[in-house]
Amino acid sequence: MISDSIENLEEIIVVDGGSIDGSQQIVTTIAKKYSVAIQLIPSKKGRAKQLNAGAAMAKGTILYFLHADSLPPKKYDRYIIEKVNNGNLAGCFRMKFDSNHWWLRFLGWMTKFNNKICRGGDQSQFITTTLFKQINGYDESYIVYEDNEFVDRLYAIQQFIVIPKHVVTSARRYKEIGVWRLQYYFLNIHIRRWLGASSEDLHQYYKKKII
Repeated sequence: MISDSIENLEEIIVVDGGSIDGSQQIVTTIAKKYSVAIQLIPSKKGRAKQLNAGAAMAKGTILYFLHADSLPPKKYDRYIIEKVNNGNLAGCFRMKFDSNHWWLRFLGWMTKFNNKICRGGDQSQFITTTLFKQINGYDESYIVYEDNEFVDRLYAIQQFIVIPKHVVTSARRYKEIGVWRLQYYFLNIHIRRWLGASSEDLHQYYKKKII
C-alpha cells in the first residue's frame, strides 16, 4: 500500500507500544525499501497515547490514523486530500472484514451510513492537524473506546464525512473469541458507556472479557 500512495505521503509514523512480536524489525526492514520517511517511535502502551504520540511527531497538515491490522484502499491519500480540499476536515472510510461471515459483512455494510453509531476505529480516521489540535486529540484516559469518543466529538461539531471506499480489517479477534460472543461484549461496552461507565470501567471489562 505504500507504493500506491507514495507520491502524496510526507511521512509514515509507526508507533510501538512495547510489542514483542518482532514488529520493530519488520518496520526497520520496510523503511529501507522506500524513499518516503518511515519512522518507528516508542510510546506508552494504550492506543490513545500511541495515536497522540504519532500526531505529536507528524509534520504534515493532514493526519491519517490506521490500525496495524487494517489495510486502506488504493490511492487512499488522494481521496483524503480531495475531501479536505473540499472543506471536509475529518472523516473515515467504509470498512469490511476479511471474512465472509454474514454478520461481519452486515457490519461492514453499516459503515456506509454517516452516523456515529456506525463508526469504529477499524475504519481508520483522517483529520487536519489544525482541527486535531483544536479538539485536543485523543482522550488518553480511554484505554479502549478512544476512537468512538474521538468521533463523538467530531460529530458534535458536525465535522465528519465517510469516504465510499473500503478499509479491509482483520476478523482475527472474531475468529478467536467467536462472532456472537465478541459482538455481545462490544455491545456491552457501548451500553456501559451510554449508562455513564468511566473509561477505567470500560478498560477493566475489556481486559476481563476480550483480552
